[in-house]
Amino acid sequence: MKRMLIGLAAILLLAPVFATAGAPKPNVIIENPGQCIAPTAEMRVNHMKMLNHSRDRTLRQGIRGEKASLNGCIECHASKTTGSVLGKDGFCESCHTYAAVKVDCWQCHQPKAGYKHAEAAGVKP
Repeated sequence: MKRMLIGLAAILLLAPVFATAGAPKPNVIIENPGQCIAPTAEMRVNHMKMLNHSRDRTLRQGIRGEKASLNGCIECHASKTTGSVLGKDGFCESCHTYAAVKVDCWQCHQPKAGYKHAEAAGVKP
């Protein structure tokens, strides 16, 4: 019984070490350092809520220019080399791969900087 308790205690103490040992930490490179729209800790947890709120206001109310826009994120975080937030060391993909979270933004959106909305480019829908 004593051995079993010692074994259980060892497992509980070492579990955090083994849980994080498998995946390498993401290589987050901030290409355009400066002030983000929110502190890093808040962005790590809430960026999707901010983007969803901005999406809803844009699609349902026609309000553009939210501080939490996907284009705004791409402008600051896209790689200077590739122009994209995707790729092995891409800002979005590196964290999402680490967290095993699917990134589905790019099924509809362009992951590269410099692309404007049709309306902003003068194209009428």
